Amino acid sequence: MGSGILIAYATNSGSTVGVAEAIGEELAREGKPVEVRAIDGLAATDLSGYRAVVVGAPMILGWHRDATRFLRENRATLSKVPTAFFATAMRLTRADSPAVLPVHIDPQLARPPSSAGRLSFKERFTTPEHYLGPMLGSAGPARPVSVALFGGKLDYGRLKPVPRLFVMLVVGAQPGDNRNWDDIRAWSRSLRTSLG
Repeated sequence: MGSGILIAYATNSGSTVGVAEAIGEELAREGKPVEVRAIDGLAATDLSGYRAVVVGAPMILGWHRDATRFLRENRATLSKVPTAFFATAMRLTRADSPAVLPVHIDPQLARPPSSAGRLSFKERFTTPEHYLGPMLGSAGPARPVSVALFGGKLDYGRLKPVPRLFVMLVVGAQPGDNRNWDDIRAWSRSLRTSLG
């Protein structure tokens, strides 16, 4: 097993890069080597050289397809090292349901349902369980030690037409930067222990 930590990220318009870099900076404070790399540049990389891997991507039409593909292609290796996942989103609906694993939710992102006990069409697409589905399904046996759901950044002008329509009509997100840097760094510090 290697000594470094890999922070692998995918992005639609560049804002997830900043989150990945902030996580990497916090993890590097303990003196261990940390690499922050875009998933699309990791195709031929041997992941066995890392002692832990953090995978992050935005939630638009599900978790970014590069992240889900990366998890599927590297299941065997990732099941042998501690992993953690994070996603950025513009909306999250708090729903009462049992947690299947430790999930950290940015308190500024989570909103209660508009009607108690009943989720609207838009709210069903923004629950933690809906967000976790593609992550855990793609990871297979590589179960993360922690998952975080953070506020993201949205600029409609930087999205392709289909994701833009989905975010506008289904999610109903407003443009802006909702990244909570204090919360991102706090979760990152908690990873120092959980990643071993």
